[in-house]
Amino acid sequence: MQSARGTESVTGNGDALRQALEREVEGEKMVTRHILEQTRRNGDDLAAIKTRIDRVEGKVDDVGREVGGVKHTLNSLVRDLPKIVAAAVRGRKG
Repeated sequence: MQSARGTESVTGNGDALRQALEREVEGEKMVTRHILEQTRRNGDDLAAIKTRIDRVEGKVDDVGREVGGVKHTLNSLVRDLPKIVAAAVRGRKG
């Protein structure tokens, strides 16, 4: 059988343990909130980056089409240049 003093000692230790556990739980909650907030911010950042990448991809596609047009024009010029030069030379002689 425990004396009144022994029961008081156990109860006091129990309260201290309960308080320690409550502080630990609160600390874990704070860490969890912090992680969730950082995850949300990272998600927002990733969404912004994806939007920018989509815009850059669109611009790259536009540049690709422009380069294709310039390439076509240049190939036509290379093909037609001998005829153009020949016509110009004939025009001078005439």
